[in-house]
Amino acid sequence: MHKQYRKRRVIVAIFSLFLFFFAILTNTPYQDSDQKEGGSTSGEVLSSTDSRLAINILKGLKIKGRAPKVGYSRDEFGSGWVTSNGCDTRNIILNRDLVNVVIDDQCHVLSGILNDPYTGKTINFIRGAGTSGDVQIDHVVALGDAWQKGAQLLTKEKRTELANDPLELLAVDGSSNMDKSDGDAATWLPPNKAFRCQYVARQVAVKQKYSLWVTQAEHDAIQLILANCPNQMLPSL
Repeated sequence: MHKQYRKRRVIVAIFSLFLFFFAILTNTPYQDSDQKEGGSTSGEVLSSTDSRLAINILKGLKIKGRAPKVGYSRDEFGSGWVTSNGCDTRNIILNRDLVNVVIDDQCHVLSGILNDPYTGKTINFIRGAGTSGDVQIDHVVALGDAWQKGAQLLTKEKRTELANDPLELLAVDGSSNMDKSDGDAATWLPPNKAFRCQYVARQVAVKQKYSLWVTQAEHDAIQLILANCPNQMLPSL
């Protein structure tokens, strides 16, 4: 039991180090798995011109119509999850977003608890053929949406980076992820209203990072949400 415990601690340490270097490679600030995403620190006074504010970054995004979806396929963003040092992106994000995580020696998350941001419910995750789909990894800016708003102009290498960027990914309730499909903020928002400010701020951050645009309807939907949380900052991971 003692050796098994030490082995598990080593695996968790490897995961943390890998997440750190993965964040550096994708040019995304590192955040420990036990840090919680949120708005500005209580009591902090932010300038209306603060470059960290999502509502200010939104103003800098281009507003254009959707490009045709011709040529789109998931493979345009790489053939599945990227694997590095034996850990694939899905398991990296599961390890980041779940608590009480149990990991095997192949970097697979075997179990954990997700406090689902999209529904507000608690999901007990167990890896398995019939249960893994209960928790899915959502591309916060849906890849189909990204394709129609600038990603088709990126290199395939850059699109693969986008699809595996921790900034773009969240572990969420599987059925909610399926309901969302390729929707943007004008057509789909998390049922959990308390998370909507953070959700659209993350979309804004991804679209800024990868030079993607928004439609007018999408811009207006995001602006309406952020008007209720003007101090909402961009997320880190």
